[in-house]
Amino acid sequence: MTTVTDLYPTRGTTEVTVPRQDPVVWGSPDTPGPITTADLQSYERDGFLAVDQLITPDEVEVYRSELDRLVADPAIRLDERSIVEPKSKEIRSVFEVHRISEVFANLVRDPRVVGRARQILGSDVYVHQSRINVKPGFGASGFYWHSDFETWHAEDGLPNMRTVSVSIALTENHDTNGGLMIMPGSHRTFLGCAGATPKDNYKKSLQMQDAGTPSDEALTELAGEYGIRLFTGKAGSATWFDCNCMHGSGDNITPFPRSNVFIVFNSVENTAVDPFAAPVRRPEFIGARDFTPVR
Repeated sequence: MTTVTDLYPTRGTTEVTVPRQDPVVWGSPDTPGPITTADLQSYERDGFLAVDQLITPDEVEVYRSELDRLVADPAIRLDERSIVEPKSKEIRSVFEVHRISEVFANLVRDPRVVGRARQILGSDVYVHQSRINVKPGFGASGFYWHSDFETWHAEDGLPNMRTVSVSIALTENHDTNGGLMIMPGSHRTFLGCAGATPKDNYKKSLQMQDAGTPSDEALTELAGEYGIRLFTGKAGSATWFDCNCMHGSGDNITPFPRSNVFIVFNSVENTAVDPFAAPVRRPEFIGARDFTPVR
């Protein structure tokens, strides 16, 4: 069995910081795709790229109707791929939507979507994770500050930072309804969190993050260095962001719901191995072990 070097130690006795060991944009300047050179440079610098309209209003209606259908389906609610709010018991997320729904499978294959992923990652890609997130009004809880890569490295076994996420808004993202926040430039510093990973940690962390949570001191230092950007936009807008961006979102206590489709693309040259800092890997509906390229 080939030994894979752990470039990003985490979940030890103390919190550690490690400078990024990987490129941000893996593709060459002549890699074809819909992202302009200027936008790629911006993505490399900040760790994210906002697109004002990735999909049209008519397409938004199609995807939002499919989201509503899935959330209302009693069988989906009972499926282990559905995560419910701890207090309200409403559905918070449904995972592996590109396998559950042909509508969302088509979105994954859309050249406007997968084309950008290939361009950033410089290779064919597969879906490491997909989900719909639902933040109904009046109390839907947020996601605390975290780096996705810290979890995907520790618990899913992704060796390198060669993964990109896209969040596509299906409702308007106001500055008040629990929108995505990112610390620009934070993708260049890996924060290894303190504390061992409990077995089946995913069951708790998908509702409320615990293991893999940065300290207040580390977050204060990162925010002081990089600042915080809040993303707003109409339904159909999208935010692409690097796997190591420090990001989170607040509770939605407004009457205005916030729903999005979240797709994680990983390079086929960065396939998962055994977890680097967890006793067992997470289920495949959270961290894929099918590395078939998106076509």
